[in-house]
Amino acid sequence: MKKIAVIGSNGQLGNCIRKIAPDFENKYEFIFTDSQTLDITDEDQVNDFFYDNKPDFCINASAYTAVDLAEKEKEKAFAVNAEGVGFLANACVEYKTVLIHISTDYVFDGETNLCYAEDDFTNPIGVYGESKRTGEELALETNPQTIILRTSWLYSEFNKNFVKTMLNLFSQKDELGIVADQYGQPTNANDLAEAIMNIIEAPQKTFGIFHFSNYPETTWFDFAGKIAEFSKSSVKLNALTTEQYPTPAKRPKRSTMCLDKIEEIYKIEPKYWESSLEECVNILTKS
Repeated sequence: MKKIAVIGSNGQLGNCIRKIAPDFENKYEFIFTDSQTLDITDEDQVNDFFYDNKPDFCINASAYTAVDLAEKEKEKAFAVNAEGVGFLANACVEYKTVLIHISTDYVFDGETNLCYAEDDFTNPIGVYGESKRTGEELALETNPQTIILRTSWLYSEFNKNFVKTMLNLFSQKDELGIVADQYGQPTNANDLAEAIMNIIEAPQKTFGIFHFSNYPETTWFDFAGKIAEFSKSSVKLNALTTEQYPTPAKRPKRSTMCLDKIEEIYKIEPKYWESSLEECVNILTKS
């Protein structure tokens, strides 16, 4: 039975993989770790973990994702998002492990009206994006058997995310201002978990960078509008410009990613974001 190590299993994606793991228990042994049981910024811990477990696949779902805080905590962001990824990639080489590493649309600067392809020039505009790009580079340079999955605007029924924040605010406020001039693709982490398992199940592996999200693009304002609609909230939403809602870290204006490659190579068809969002909102409002 092949082994799948899931690093960062207490995050959104890790929890979504944990949720579907029983569907694959006859084929794979899952080893779930979190930052308490495996600190990926400690090379010795990483090496010991691989020596003890010898996984066939390593899904790195761990990340430092505090985009604004990263501007102050650059060293911490790079330790988790870059150096730790390098340690995992080194161990993967030694044990011939396939590394599936999760990255982000924030590796792009967002200064385009087109969608970004996998081989387009990266130019992050903040520390978070810089650290994630460095992690990608270390993984690809170190381990030939690496699959990078860039995703965007991740949400789920687990942990903190935009959808849960909005539902919470809707219950407290009559009116909210939401940024309406930043474009991207919301992604249900449950769909990403399924995509990862489809890649693991694929008989032939193509390595390199792939984009995965739900589609098509939208704005934070329209995203929030659909959350309100699906949760039957009467909150009034007001459109704001980026300038009206300043944050410590700059956000890409349009970080929409092309999704053709993963569909063509792995036959993974991304879902429409509204239908995936409705499923998640239904779970959250029922619970």
